Amino acid sequence: MKILHIDSSILNEQSVSRQLTASIIRQLSERHGDVDIIQRDLADEPIGHLSTAEFLAFQGVEPQSDVAKEDTARNASVLNEFLTADVIVIGAPMYNFSLPSQLKAWLDRLSVAGKTFRYTENGAEGLAVGKRVIVASTRGGLYGEGSPAAFLEHQESYLQGFFSFLGITDITFIRAEGLALGEESVKAALDSAQSEIGRLTA
Repeated sequence: MKILHIDSSILNEQSVSRQLTASIIRQLSERHGDVDIIQRDLADEPIGHLSTAEFLAFQGVEPQSDVAKEDTARNASVLNEFLTADVIVIGAPMYNFSLPSQLKAWLDRLSVAGKTFRYTENGAEGLAVGKRVIVASTRGGLYGEGSPAAFLEHQESYLQGFFSFLGITDITFIRAEGLALGEESVKAALDSAQSEIGRLTA
């Protein structure tokens, strides 16, 4: 089983989402045994915003500059990592009600017509079927369904919509929220998340 491990938090060892993705990887490795893990740290090695040359390369336009050629080759590697993975584990903290820009930049390299989706007479069709996505979702406040701030949640809902568009239906969120609401809230959130991780199967 091939696992793609993506971290995007800028908080390094203080990051809860990084703690959770590491725990998820351990759980899947113990349950499955024979795993091939590829790790990409988007904060330590950011991909950067999508450029005009990169976008045109997705449409078959050959890059002209050496920098654009390097970026295009890097993007092909990023996409191949995703396409060849069976399971994608993503650390996705909420930053200002949405995703870290580092994570959004990575997602921009996955949405490629003819590779991960295509347009048909009946609308868009996802091509990245058969994969599993597990998201370690962390939030300082409370944004779950029914909470007063739920309307500000553009993190999990975005990821759900994005991967569904690519044809992935097996999407699991391991959530730890209320992390800025005191020690008791942090402990309860982490205990709940770790309990959910313990129930994961390969």
